[in-house]
Amino acid sequence: MLLGLTHRRCLLKCRSVKSQTTRSAVVDSALSAFRSICGEDGVSLAAAVREQHGKDESVHRCFSPEHALLSRCRPPDVVVFPRCVEEVSAIAKVCHKHDFPIIPFGTGTGLEGGVGAVQGGVCFSLRNMDQVLDLHQEDFDVTVEPGVTRKALNAYLRDTGLWFPVDPGADASLCGMAATSASGTNAVRYGTMRENVLNLEVVLADGTIVHTAGKGRRPRKTSAGYNLTNLFVGSEGTLGIITKTTLRLYGIPESMVSAICSFPSVQAAVDSTVQILQSGVPIARIEFLDDVMIDACNRFSSLSYPVTPTLFLEFHGSERSLEEQVNTAEDITQSNGGSDFQWARDPETRNKLWKARHDAWYAAQALRPGCKAYSTDVCVPLSQLPQIIVETKEDLIENRLTGPIAGHVGDGNFHCLMVVDPDDPEELHRVHLFTERLARRALAMDGTCTGEHGVGLGKRALLCEELGHTSIQVMQGLKDALDPKNLMNPEKVLQLRRV
Repeated sequence: MLLGLTHRRCLLKCRSVKSQTTRSAVVDSALSAFRSICGEDGVSLAAAVREQHGKDESVHRCFSPEHALLSRCRPPDVVVFPRCVEEVSAIAKVCHKHDFPIIPFGTGTGLEGGVGAVQGGVCFSLRNMDQVLDLHQEDFDVTVEPGVTRKALNAYLRDTGLWFPVDPGADASLCGMAATSASGTNAVRYGTMRENVLNLEVVLADGTIVHTAGKGRRPRKTSAGYNLTNLFVGSEGTLGIITKTTLRLYGIPESMVSAICSFPSVQAAVDSTVQILQSGVPIARIEFLDDVMIDACNRFSSLSYPVTPTLFLEFHGSERSLEEQVNTAEDITQSNGGSDFQWARDPETRNKLWKARHDAWYAAQALRPGCKAYSTDVCVPLSQLPQIIVETKEDLIENRLTGPIAGHVGDGNFHCLMVVDPDDPEELHRVHLFTERLARRALAMDGTCTGEHGVGLGKRALLCEELGHTSIQVMQGLKDALDPKNLMNPEKVLQLRRV
């Protein structure tokens, strides 16, 4: 089966050759090579498969290109399904030979358009590489392939007394989480992916296989050479394809206690957070929902929480330590005007208590049925959090926008869940301007435009403002050294240079 005429023309643009006959021969040769590497079933030109692999959960797949908030994502020209690192390497060599762009794909749960085939090319779907390879219980580490998701890993670990706590919400691929430096609600206690990846196996654009900490090595710390592991963590597929990751594991806590508490103001909620952290309480999760978000969750999940700024808290530890943690946190929150406490110890009640936070995305969308959601992702120093949230809420009201706020208040990261009509150009423009103002507001407060979602397509210009010209030049130099043909996920993170 050959590419259709349109798709063939797209793929042919990836290589500069003189005659149509030669170009056709190049494509046929490449497709034949792909099939010989991963089998007839391991190569797909089907429109539905290509469409599925050309989008993630972001708005970048559903809006028109004239709006700067969104982008011109398109499906890849072909999707391949390698089964092992050797096949990934072999396919990459074919792509490198013919100058075909390479787009890695895990589960498609990203939020910044990171899998869009902006220049067409070959999508590497890694779902068939789904093995947990090496578990060392006594060393608290495990090595997994890119098709393993966080829920699948924790199910595998269920009887070992261990777990992997980084939880971005979606059941994302663990290698994909490493590629975007994901985090989530547990980051305040357990860190982000950047702190929990010990080693990576990466296939570079030319097919070279690299082990960033040395093949098979998994020390808990190292001072050996450049930190190649963290170079690839957060690189969003622009430097190579992550085919294995070795992760830190943790013991499942003896006990867990959750709580919810309402506050008279954003300032009171954030002050409580800072004081809890300063007191040395090893809190596992501390999440903030504003009044609009709580109201949306009440409506969506038939709850009855007070419609005021609210904290959701969770504590992990022994029964004895939890009692001290809970008492300290309760004293602090009460001193800041906190009220309407609800505590929960058993799993069923804790899950019910957290339902509002877990359903925040869907609750926000339910405010305007038929609309799409876009999540902002700024992060600022804790001391700046009250000011930026207050200013952001004023901005939302002034510009007639729907954007309830939820955030990982323990590390200064929060999200406006923007609910927008994709068929309303004027509203799209207002949302775009709002997101730009919010990001620059965070940068002015010594923060970042993205705490955990990554840069992808939507934040490339903001990245330049955040890091400055010199740092961007250094990043571009690294990109050029590892991928001189610019084949790895082109036009993501770094803006396309005009020659």
